[in-house]
Amino acid sequence: MAASTRSRTPSASTRFDAAEALALQACDDTDSLREVLCAYSCLEKLIAPLEVGDTEQLGPTRTELGSLVRLVNEEMSRRIEAADSATRAMRAALSGPEAG
Repeated sequence: MAASTRSRTPSASTRFDAAEALALQACDDTDSLREVLCAYSCLEKLIAPLEVGDTEQLGPTRTELGSLVRLVNEEMSRRIEAADSATRAMRAALSGPEAG
């Protein structure tokens, strides 16, 4: 009985370590998404200034704004995919049997 308990302990420890690493990755990916949200907030402020009487005139062209939004969307998609992959891997590590 003690031998079977010992053989399960490394597996549980390995699974915990993998889950912990994946949880840290998911947190990092969430922080990345917050960064992209900040960029979107900046874009919103560029397009719709808070005050009507702003003396600074920003006149980006549609092409410039389109390029900015496309870049932000590509980065957002990349980061969402990374967060999704980390979450799926964590779920698999917590629920699936060990392969080794």
